[in-house]
Parts: sequence; C-alpha cells; structure tokens
Amino acid sequence: MGNAFDREKVVDCMFDPITSSILADLEDGEKECSFLAQQSSISEHDVLDRLSYLIEHEFIFKNSDGGKYLLSANSEKLNSIVENSDNFDATISGLEKMDSYLN
Repeated sequence: MGNAFDREKVVDCMFDPITSSILADLEDGEKECSFLAQQSSISEHDVLDRLSYLIEHEFIFKNSDGGKYLLSANSEKLNSIVENSDNFDATISGLEKMDSYLN
C-alpha cells in the first residue's frame, strides 16, 4: 500500500460516529468483524465498507482466519493523524461534528 492518503478523508472516517465507536472497540486489541458489526448494529459488510479507506491505507489491519475477518488498529498511525499540528483544525472540526450528532 502507498503512503499517500487524504488526511481530511482519514479524519472524516475517524470522526464518523459509527466508525469512531468501532475504532474505540479496536483500542484494546484485535476483534472479529462479526463482533464489531454486532456492537455497531450494522452488517459485517457495512463495517468493512466504513473502514475500507482506513484499511487501504493501513490505519486498520485486516487479516483472515478461517473465513473470519480480524481487524486491528494501527494505533501509532492513527495517533499521528490526530497529533499532527496540520490536522489540529480538522480534528477539532471532526470533534464538533461528532458532538453535533450526539447532542
């Protein structure tokens, strides 16, 4: 996979309410896609679709084990997006967007 990615698109993915809850589930380690789907009340296909950009650019790792998909977060790479000063405004905007969904 190439290193070139759209930072704004990554931030938008990260701060989508459903995707952010999936990322929160991945914080403490690898999870089966079926578990993430159940937790998010969406299908496994929808989980993979929502994470596709993050998977494509290795922010999320996807492995297969006996027909089941296992997903894990590349925490270092995800954190670099949030911590990068160039993305601070986009991060704040994403948080405000997420807050508007929650309230």
